[in-house]
Amino acid sequence: MKKIIIELFLDALRTAGELFKIIIPISIITRFLQQWGLVDKFGQLLEPVMGLVGLPGELGLVWATAMVTNIYGGMVVFASVAPGLDLSVAQVTVLGTMILVAHGLPVELLIAQKAGTRFRAMALIRIGGALLLGWLLHLSYLFSGTLQQPNQALWNPTVVEPTWGGWVIAEVRTMVIIFLIILGLMTFLRVLEKLGINDLMTRLLEPVLALLGMSREAAPITIIGMTLGLSYGGGLIIREAQSGRLSKQDVFASVALMGLCHSIFEDTLLLMVLGAHVSGIFWGRILFSLVAVFLLARLVKALPPAIFERYLVRKMKKDNSAAEVRCC
Repeated sequence: MKKIIIELFLDALRTAGELFKIIIPISIITRFLQQWGLVDKFGQLLEPVMGLVGLPGELGLVWATAMVTNIYGGMVVFASVAPGLDLSVAQVTVLGTMILVAHGLPVELLIAQKAGTRFRAMALIRIGGALLLGWLLHLSYLFSGTLQQPNQALWNPTVVEPTWGGWVIAEVRTMVIIFLIILGLMTFLRVLEKLGINDLMTRLLEPVLALLGMSREAAPITIIGMTLGLSYGGGLIIREAQSGRLSKQDVFASVALMGLCHSIFEDTLLLMVLGAHVSGIFWGRILFSLVAVFLLARLVKALPPAIFERYLVRKMKKDNSAAEVRCC
């Protein structure tokens, strides 16, 4: 038992280390961007875009903050700009769904890149997907006349401007939490594997993945990404992709699906606190993601291999250690 615990701890440490190599420098860069006011300028650039999805231009800052930082950052900015805008439930649902599809992009896109996909391709899928889904939801709520009542947020956090010391402490705390989650996840996966639950979940997901053009081997990392998210499951996703067990088509489709629809329980609950409706932030996002990846998988099959290799995926160096230790 002691040997198993040590192996799990070291494995989690290596996996978290791969993730921290991405998160730490990006977090520092993002902090400077916030200090220099560049995130605010990004929000101003988005004002005309917000009109396309039926939202006030001021909410461009909310989405910009969420895209550059994370959902929590977007929520705090929302609490500061939403009062006085007289937002409807439909508008908050549209904004919330767009945030869920495209947030934390500096970190999550680099994780997707490390897994073997192209940065620009995934950025286009995430941001373009968010805008398209937001537009579709806006039209559906507008023409059906649903969710037009005034929005009532359940959470109004105090806007805090942390010092550098406070920011460092918060970041260290986040890293510790991520490591503990990865350790717990890997332990949980080891138990599931021993009980045969992994095989059961894979069989249940296999028909859906097959419809989307993915193989059976893509099931474990897809489950991790959709339930836990790219930040927490990122280290495991990278290792599985580097192991060489998945084809590039599987990796692309799986990462695209996880990018559009991840953390389906935790993140959904967060946006419900702001007043967003489950019809958009949960059901709408899931349905849209499945249809989008279905179409993307068909597109990938129709593309010449040279185009697929050049614009959608990267050449991966096979990680022999990842191949030897099956973490998923």
